[in-house]
Amino acid sequence: MSIYEADAYVRRVELLRDQIPTNQVYPFNLGAVRTLSSLELHPKVTYIVGENGMGKSTLMEAVAVACGFNPEGGTKNFNFTTQATHSPLHEYIRLVRGRNKPKDGFFFRAESYYNLATNMDELDREEGNSPPIRDSYGGKSLHEQSHGESFFSAFTHRFGGRGLYILDEPEAALSPLRQMAMLARIHELVQNHSQFIISTHSPILMAYPDSIIYNLTAEGMEVRALEETDHYVIMKEFLNNKDKMMRELFD
Repeated sequence: MSIYEADAYVRRVELLRDQIPTNQVYPFNLGAVRTLSSLELHPKVTYIVGENGMGKSTLMEAVAVACGFNPEGGTKNFNFTTQATHSPLHEYIRLVRGRNKPKDGFFFRAESYYNLATNMDELDREEGNSPPIRDSYGGKSLHEQSHGESFFSAFTHRFGGRGLYILDEPEAALSPLRQMAMLARIHELVQNHSQFIISTHSPILMAYPDSIIYNLTAEGMEVRALEETDHYVIMKEFLNNKDKMMRELFD
């Protein structure tokens, strides 16, 4: 049994290629999908990285929906729909699950987190939940916190361990300091038997050591070390040679 099969809640994502109607239209024409056959997931942390437009969010969404999460995010108990824009990719993938089932789970989408917060407030008002849903997120409406604070409230309070957590660009509203705190929180949850699948542009968040990084390009997908990712290389070059890079950008 490989490391990827040992304790993962989801061991592998397989594309049902023989059932795909065509490779000429979205999302099947994306490089990451067009060349995908099987994606092995790390039992602790799997990163999906790459430039904008490579299909990261589409792939993350498909995996999340196949796992039973709402396309717009949240736990499996959320079923709200603001606008049904998710792709049909989830219908063409198969999840190879591990021997254990997660006791917790969350699909975090930075782009639709506002909609999730709104739905939580509506449910607390309309149904008179006891205790209110917001109690699981620190006891305060997410709309009454800053963007970054509301993000971190979910990571800190709602993620309870022994869970499968799928995060799409969680760094979107986090300062570098909060991103480092997020790494520490990921480590706490991994130690409590959690598995993460994370799409990110942040070299800080990519730095968790016991992980695998898949880099998506127009040609497909490949495994890279943190130091080999464009995100790390460009950020390091900018910080080390800021003046030179600024001259090149502005000339």
